[in-house]
Amino acid sequence: MERNHSSASSSEDEEEDLHALIPQNETKPPPRRLASFEIDTNALKSRLSRGFSGSRRYLIALLLPVVLILVYFFVDFGHLFRAVSAIRPDTPADLMRESELHALYLLRNQQESLLRLWNRTLVADQARSGNPSLSPSPPPTLHSSLSLEDFKSAVLNQIRLNKEIQKALLSSHRAGNESVKSQDDNADPDLYGFGVDVCKKVERPVERRAIEWRPRKDRYLFAVCTSGQMSNHLICLEKHMFFAALLERTLILPSPKFDFQYDRVLNINHINECFGRKVVMTFDEFSEMKKKSMRIDRFICYMASPSCYLDDEHLKKLKNLGISLGKIDVAWPEDAKLKEPKKRVAGDVTGKFLSNDEVVAVGDLFYANVEEDWVMQPGGPLAHKCKTALQPSRLILLTAQRFVQTFLGGNFIALHFRRHGFLKFCNAKAESCFYPIPQAAECIVRVVEKANAPAIYLSTDAADSETNLLQSMVVLNDKTIPLIKRPDHTSVEKWDALLYRNHLGGDSQVEAMLDKTICALSNVFIGSSGSTFTDDISRLRRGWGSASHCDEYLCQGERPNFIAEQE
Repeated sequence: MERNHSSASSSEDEEEDLHALIPQNETKPPPRRLASFEIDTNALKSRLSRGFSGSRRYLIALLLPVVLILVYFFVDFGHLFRAVSAIRPDTPADLMRESELHALYLLRNQQESLLRLWNRTLVADQARSGNPSLSPSPPPTLHSSLSLEDFKSAVLNQIRLNKEIQKALLSSHRAGNESVKSQDDNADPDLYGFGVDVCKKVERPVERRAIEWRPRKDRYLFAVCTSGQMSNHLICLEKHMFFAALLERTLILPSPKFDFQYDRVLNINHINECFGRKVVMTFDEFSEMKKKSMRIDRFICYMASPSCYLDDEHLKKLKNLGISLGKIDVAWPEDAKLKEPKKRVAGDVTGKFLSNDEVVAVGDLFYANVEEDWVMQPGGPLAHKCKTALQPSRLILLTAQRFVQTFLGGNFIALHFRRHGFLKFCNAKAESCFYPIPQAAECIVRVVEKANAPAIYLSTDAADSETNLLQSMVVLNDKTIPLIKRPDHTSVEKWDALLYRNHLGGDSQVEAMLDKTICALSNVFIGSSGSTFTDDISRLRRGWGSASHCDEYLCQGERPNFIAEQE
């Protein structure tokens, strides 16, 4: 099911200039599984249910010596309490001592947790022995104060804590170029044999920080996005929505003659429905309302260099649309000397851009760093009644669902495998993100093992020579895991009929959004670090609640095992 053009839509959307790709905050992936084992859960339940009032003490009592053994063998108490002056700061010995102290702290926490669990069993026994007339408790439940599920959960927590202790002890021995960051508890590979869903969905927060978007009458923010391709523009557009809410303005989408035709890929009506009022309008609506008097009354750039990210060509396009422009100013001219965008807060935006002018513009916002944690939360920074306000059009969403039903089913992994232009871009970074095919295949197989998925959806701009080799190496337990790409359109297959019936088929931007939507529907997603295409998929997954604890960048936390020299 492969195409010669190798998902060309993804390639076109990812054709950003190298400077338009942004680095990501990466977290260390789960450590490679050293051994696998299984526990017969049925037998465990049977044993737990038969006379558990006596056996549970022995089970917990067995765990306590394990703690003492770990303390004895892994913690050098003489070394722990040796005078600090004997060790120079930041030496390997100092790092080892710090990791041992952290491990000791975790061991004490584990001891306290085990003692609490032990005391709960004593309470259960005393309550039962104090009333002989009570009949024996039902087998599936230990006692009202400690159910079988409580016990299983407590034991699994101790296993996870044990892993933290191991990591703490090993942290001082890691290579200097590895970032030591904690993995998610739920994605621990040592829990595979326990029947634990290690790739369960990330729970959406019960509450989120959000502001109301209530535009003032006849006050507008004119969106201007010029940096990179569609994925960059969608990020820019989302930030414009945040700015429009802060400034209490209706957002005017750009004309297709100046920018992309957003109504072909986005559900514009859905945005307004989410907020219960008119917060976004198309350029055609604005043009019809203003007739021949379209004007940007105040144009003040958020980005200082280059001003608003507007070149002469884009200024000419704006004027050709019949829009008159006043003087273009810069909000923070001093930012032109900075190498990285300065972090700012909502108050900075309102302080500089809040005005009573009818139509204002702030220029490209792709690189704007304003309230990043707030903007990146599931559902975004604005109060609305939907899972996410900025999402694919209804036709694209239905087509993606039909593709999943036809080719993938309810359990699949999605892989965004960015290659075009990435070799040079990644090698210019402090830590390269361009991996040899064999290494990439190993990383993919590890995720497949965790997710237990039978198929992988492949969104890529890689050449067939690379994807064919990758396919041959993605093998688990002597079984090849298929890499499935969207096939070329044919009248025989009906999964994409909606797009062609509505004259959207063959549009590269529509196909790119279709790729993103399929990836967003997956059980587990593997992305490409530094790619805004990946970023947009992750945004959708956070909003839709499809993000899993196993989502990660390809070979996250690893360095390529071979890196070419620079030109």
